[in-house]
Amino acid sequence: MNIVEQRFLRGPSLYAAAPCLLAVIDLAAQQNAAGLGARLLALLPAMPAEAAARLSDCQAAHEALEPVVMELQRLAGASGTFGMTKTDPARPGQARVVCGYTVEQVAGQALRTAAALIDACASHVPFDLDAALDDLRDTAHRHAIGTSTAAVLAAAHRRGIPSLRLTEEANLFQLGWGSRQKRLQATITGATNHVAVGIASDKQLTKTLLDQAGVPVPAGSTVTTLEQALREARRIKGPVTVKPLDANQGKGVTVNCGTQDEIARAFEFARKYGRHVIVEEFLQGRDYRVLVAGRKVAAASWRRPPHVTGDGVSTVRELVEIENRNPARGDGHTNILTTIPLDDLALQVLASQGHDLDSVPAEGSVVDLRGNANLSTGGTAEDVTDLLPEETRDICIRAARTIGLDVAGIDIVCQDIARPLREQKGGIIEVNAAPGIRMHQYPSRGTPRDAGAAIVEALFGADDGRIPVIAVTGTNGKTTTSLMIAHATRLAGLRTGVTTTEGVYIDGERIVKGDCTGYRSARTVLASPDVDFAVLETARGGILKRGLAFDHCDVAVVLNVSADHLGLDGIDTVEELARVKFVIAERARRAVVLNAEDDHCVAMSSELAHGVEILYFALDADNPVLLRHLENGGRGVYLEDNMIVLATGTRHDALLDVRTMPCTMKGAARYNIANALAAAAALSATGFGNIEIAAGLRTFVSDWKHNPLRSNVFDVDGVTVIFDYAHNTAAYAALAETARALTPGRLVGVVAAPGDRRDEDLVAIGETCAAGFDELVVYETENRGRASGEVAALLVQGARLGKYETDHLQVELNVHEAIRAGLARCEPGDVLVFGCGSALTELTEAIRPTSPATASRIEAEAV
Repeated sequence: MNIVEQRFLRGPSLYAAAPCLLAVIDLAAQQNAAGLGARLLALLPAMPAEAAARLSDCQAAHEALEPVVMELQRLAGASGTFGMTKTDPARPGQARVVCGYTVEQVAGQALRTAAALIDACASHVPFDLDAALDDLRDTAHRHAIGTSTAAVLAAAHRRGIPSLRLTEEANLFQLGWGSRQKRLQATITGATNHVAVGIASDKQLTKTLLDQAGVPVPAGSTVTTLEQALREARRIKGPVTVKPLDANQGKGVTVNCGTQDEIARAFEFARKYGRHVIVEEFLQGRDYRVLVAGRKVAAASWRRPPHVTGDGVSTVRELVEIENRNPARGDGHTNILTTIPLDDLALQVLASQGHDLDSVPAEGSVVDLRGNANLSTGGTAEDVTDLLPEETRDICIRAARTIGLDVAGIDIVCQDIARPLREQKGGIIEVNAAPGIRMHQYPSRGTPRDAGAAIVEALFGADDGRIPVIAVTGTNGKTTTSLMIAHATRLAGLRTGVTTTEGVYIDGERIVKGDCTGYRSARTVLASPDVDFAVLETARGGILKRGLAFDHCDVAVVLNVSADHLGLDGIDTVEELARVKFVIAERARRAVVLNAEDDHCVAMSSELAHGVEILYFALDADNPVLLRHLENGGRGVYLEDNMIVLATGTRHDALLDVRTMPCTMKGAARYNIANALAAAAALSATGFGNIEIAAGLRTFVSDWKHNPLRSNVFDVDGVTVIFDYAHNTAAYAALAETARALTPGRLVGVVAAPGDRRDEDLVAIGETCAAGFDELVVYETENRGRASGEVAALLVQGARLGKYETDHLQVELNVHEAIRAGLARCEPGDVLVFGCGSALTELTEAIRPTSPATASRIEAEAV
């Protein structure tokens, strides 16, 4: 099986709203294998019925890939939720296999394993599936999210709070976006005080502070020698607990030590985990854990030591082995319960009860394997939240606040948690930072408590952690529209993050340079704590390569859909391209802004989710789609007598004269007027007032400094040069229309196009340029795999289709020579359009030999 490409689509994509793995399969070399499905099912007999039915008579390897990948993920303990296999008549040599996943690393490994397994079965070659599954399970275990973290994330998800895993390896998560985000690692939050964590890790200091705060704690002190330990035990005059000063999860703890030998063994055990050891009064009773989140008690559990119950037949060893086979038990913290260890401490605890591993306990007798009840050493928990007296709740909250923890696990020992602590000589023995919450989420007995939700409530209150997000897509105009919106929001006092093809900007400062219109750049903005409002230019390539970085946006803007980038990434038609752009629209929760003059945009309106508002924009005030929408009480923005008008049903408010907007070139640049209409609609949909919208649009400047490569105008010795990134038919047509309105003289085009466009698209660009310009100079820029001169030849071919005369057409492959040739065809007062430009030096270096002063002036203007 030849997998020619694979992509992890980490957010909403063309295929699904959830993360999925896309694999492109080359079918050319594939041979069908009779009985392939049956052989695979024999190896994977537990496959779900629907998938098994599809696989039963399968002979094609690519058809088997998706169900096998999904089954391998399930067997690894990291199930995906959906899968599909797609073939395209336009690409008969390829298939696209899509598999949902929960753990990216497992999905990638499952794909490789599935391909190898299918190839082996097709060739009747043995395959060690057990070893492969062990490797997959190991990967799933290494990348699994801990139980406590998962509970908090699930609670956040139910609340609609977005989450981001900040690195692929660490369990460090961001809940919420921008300036409203909170961070989480297990149950340590961004609000957890570092000093408080240090206090909690020092058990003696914790006890001292609690005692000063009037919280009942056991007597005791810290020692470093056995002699000191024995002296402190004598002072306490009763059984003692011996434990390390700063260990956690019950490590090194021995309880109920009464004799010198027991104290000596306990001291040496504790010293394995730290140089300083606490010897304190052993409190009689049960072990309880109370979870405090914020200023509330979220849950309480009675923790029982790991134990087994005799059946009169099995040995202790056998009983433990049986219990450890419980599916709820596992290593570490990824399962509800932890496996019970049979170590030296377990042997000591058994011996104190008169047992060893080969003892056969009487039927019904309980045998403990630990003196402490930590879940991390195999203990179990029973919920007792409803039994806590108000006094005990207050003591626990006071204890957490005394230490300074926002989330704390309070360990209590007493005879009966339903009675006040002081009357039964109970007390708090520890306060824990980063407390595990699986005992509360999944108690062995009693009512489960949503501890994750309690932590989320403590972090966010009623907030959803989201900042406003506007996503902008379309074939042309995305960058300018995004910058217009961002300029207006910054002018309104909001720290705005914006992604564009020129970079990532945070509050007006570019922090990343380059084409930043995809997943990673959007994450950069959403992860920044300095962003109150996000405007995300979202290009076709970003959607197809990684999916969206957000689950939802407030407002989606679709400017237009026209032929560009066709033949790439499996997108061959404008209709398919429109479906890619629609991915943005279907993720909007509040409103979608659509171009009423673009049929593909209008068609999207019928597929939007119920309750999502539609705002249309149009340059033509009499556009029938717009008029019908307004008649039905909808909102829209249109141009009338050079005024931008915001309409809501019968109310029509004039915002500003487009001729006062610098970016419209006194109203000549109709494409920037259209961008302004879309920006006004998006801002209105987000809740901005008319005065704020008008002020933002009126003061937006589209020069080289603020919006490079977007219709930047320079004077070169009396010739007006319009510098633009135009690289498709729609953009060149719009540029020619604008330039024609600026001059009564001639219009000269210096044009190129990227080489990864289809032949027919390059020919169409040439034909469009021939129709728009009086004189044409063709050059080459990024050939992207084509031979030198090939792109130019196709552009010339298109120009000649338009009956373009040879005298008006020139080819100069070098960009500097092309600009000089274009300027040579101009007289003062003419306009030259330099299309598909990529750097200002292309212009300045072209003119420097003949006009060094002009080149220097342009460089100074651009700073």
